Amino acid sequence: MSVSLDRIHEADVRDRVAARVVGRSRELELLIAALSAGRDIVLEGPPGTSKSTLLRAIAGEWGVPMFLVEGNAELSPSVMIGHHSPSEVLSSGYSDASFVPGPLVEAMTQGGILYVEEFNRAPEDTVNALLAAMSERRVVVPRVGEFTAHNGFRLIASMNVFDNLGTKRLSSSILDRMCRLSVDYQSAAEERDVVAGHVEHVVTQGIVDAVEITRATRHRDEVRQGSSVRGAIDLAMVIDRLAAMRRVQVPVSTDGVAHSGPDYIQLVRDATQVALSARVHLHRGAEVTVETVLDDILDLYFAVDLDRDPG
Repeated sequence: MSVSLDRIHEADVRDRVAARVVGRSRELELLIAALSAGRDIVLEGPPGTSKSTLLRAIAGEWGVPMFLVEGNAELSPSVMIGHHSPSEVLSSGYSDASFVPGPLVEAMTQGGILYVEEFNRAPEDTVNALLAAMSERRVVVPRVGEFTAHNGFRLIASMNVFDNLGTKRLSSSILDRMCRLSVDYQSAAEERDVVAGHVEHVVTQGIVDAVEITRATRHRDEVRQGSSVRGAIDLAMVIDRLAAMRRVQVPVSTDGVAHSGPDYIQLVRDATQVALSARVHLHRGAEVTVETVLDDILDLYFAVDLDRDPG
């Protein structure tokens, strides 16, 4: 049984979700406020910035289902809204029984959250098919009838503002019906906490190095989009496993500074290429390779450490 979002105390939901999510206090409050007010919303930001995590936690606290849809060229209006089963149509014709509801109708009738990832990758006719659901809270399906949204229904869309390949601009008629929230990368301390929550028995310095190297990929002139914290999680885990295989000790700080030897530096260099090279995207026409960019990042990062400990 779905629960009306308007009947739940927003502050209690905020506090319970905040206990399950690292940081994001401002974004959490704004998102809850918009949803409690009955608004649809678009979340703009790079991948790996806790958008899905926030939504799943909020939906869980509200006790409503969340339907996840990936925006791509295959997301037709019939996939989004629903379609008639060909076998049922052949046996008994078009009827309510032959209709297979899509995620939009499911979310509307169950009072749930419809979350469309990469919203600006969906075909224009699919996006336009959502207009009636957004403005009138109802959709009309030929040969079936009208579906009216339960009070708890919300549409949430996400867009990666750094990716312009295969995307399209949303029309003003769509954006005029939605609130907007920008979700950027978290702080270094918060990302270290995120990584630590996903890895076990990894030396702290390996986590620190993984986060700092990953964050450095976002601040290069050649880079269109750097790696998210997911890359840092993978990098920390690969560093840990590679160190065990090579019998290289991950440095441990004894004086506030962790000093890195050549074996560990080479280990991190190899691990970085494996964990991050697919996650770093260069500008079109860049005259360098991803591997070169990552090597430059490692040279700069460990040069600071080497300057501290010449021996």
